[in-house]
Amino acid sequence: MKQSIVVLSLALAAGTACARAAHAPAAAASDPSTVAAATAGSAQPGTPQRSKMKACNVDAKAKDLHGPDRRAFMKQCLSGKARPAATS
Repeated sequence: MKQSIVVLSLALAAGTACARAAHAPAAAASDPSTVAAATAGSAQPGTPQRSKMKACNVDAKAKDLHGPDRRAFMKQCLSGKARPAATS
């Protein structure tokens, strides 16, 4: 009984792996413009949200923020709200 379960599990895993491998290269080979578009898309300036994310990331890095402080700063920065003054 155990052997049949193991054999069926391996057959299912092998079938899934073969199905994924068969679809991925065929899709890429049939439309080479998608690969070129994906590569060229990284050079474009991006959406306003992406630009805001980059600016906030640079600010957080300049302030050397890490962990919860960085998450709080990024949340404030991306929401567009002014960050409250830090009390020491």
